[in-house]
Amino acid sequence: MNITFRKSIMTTAMAIATLPVMAQTGSTSSDDITQLRELMKQMQIELKALQKQQVSAVEPVVMAADAAGNESKVKLFGYGEMLYTRPRHLASEAMATARRGVLGFGYAFNDRTRFVAELELENGVVSATDQGEAAFEQLYIEHDIHDRLTAKAGLFLMPIGYINESHEPSRFMGVNRNLVETAIIPSTWRELGLGLQGSTAQGVRWNAGVVTSFDLNKWPTDSAESKESPLGAIHQEGQLAKAASLAYYGALNYDGIPGLNVGGSLYTGGIGQKQSNLASPNARVNLAEIHAKWQVGRWDLAALAAQGRFEGVSAFNASAVAGSNPVPDQFRGWYAQAAYRLWRQGDFSMVPFARYESVNTAVGFSGLPKGLVPANEPNTRVMTLGANFYLHPQVVFKVDAQRFLNNSQQDRVNVGLGFHY
Repeated sequence: MNITFRKSIMTTAMAIATLPVMAQTGSTSSDDITQLRELMKQMQIELKALQKQQVSAVEPVVMAADAAGNESKVKLFGYGEMLYTRPRHLASEAMATARRGVLGFGYAFNDRTRFVAELELENGVVSATDQGEAAFEQLYIEHDIHDRLTAKAGLFLMPIGYINESHEPSRFMGVNRNLVETAIIPSTWRELGLGLQGSTAQGVRWNAGVVTSFDLNKWPTDSAESKESPLGAIHQEGQLAKAASLAYYGALNYDGIPGLNVGGSLYTGGIGQKQSNLASPNARVNLAEIHAKWQVGRWDLAALAAQGRFEGVSAFNASAVAGSNPVPDQFRGWYAQAAYRLWRQGDFSMVPFARYESVNTAVGFSGLPKGLVPANEPNTRVMTLGANFYLHPQVVFKVDAQRFLNNSQQDRVNVGLGFHY
């Protein structure tokens, strides 16, 4: 209650208290009554003003409570990465790009059911004449059946390898994602379908599900794209995906020892999609991978090996559709990586690393006449040395040098900036 309002009350009370005395002495006048009315009128005005002040003081509290309530249900997250790369022997091909910006949002309907979406924008600009891309990386509903079993439905990431599910730039070493988990495992790899994931008290995690598969009709006649990533060349990404032939996946991980993770996964699916116009309507692809990570003291050691195999593609390769780019029988790769936290002070840290990887995206061909079978190319072998400098565990500057051991023309230096929230 403000001082002015208090004075008005006191003045009015004193005036009312003198009325009986004035009445007994006969000294009451019309002027006194008029003055009293004015005082009461002024008090009513000030009372209304005070009530408005009290309401306005309460409203922000109510709004804050609403905002807090909404914040507990709505979650915003995402990541971004930018890079500069300069080939050692081809300075004219130096390039900088805003490689990825991902806007994620989720909503909890209740304690057990939630919605998750991630919208990814690549290379800064998206238009018909640019190389940028806009796509949903994830779009699914997830429900906890009980504390150790969760189901999901929609467009979601395959639980295969390390990078595919955990690819924020602050969570992997080097400016670029490793070759094995881009060329052999086509990160970021998502499918439409149904999935289950569970865990045990002993540290075992498992995943299983049924999802859409790849489309052999997309196999390019130009070998450049398929050599970059055989599965990446024929993925459907939830866009009008052919679904006559589905796929099945399973993954198993063990985290029962602090700092240690070992696991593997399997994926198998039809790629011919039972298309009558395709020479191999029942063609399939199988992919298997194993991985291990050990974080002990300042060391972070990791290794992964993956192998894929196409089946039933002989007729496709013999047809004119394959042209000069037949589908390989196998594609495979592996890497080993060591990182060491050299320095840390508060949120700052410096982590140098070294990685060796070997990849071959086309091993063997079937269905082709002798003399037309392409020769197997040697494995692409890459040595990467670099460091991640963290301004914060979620903000990182990166620099590395890559040496392509069987093709020095691809040697390059990379600089990057990444974050996630």
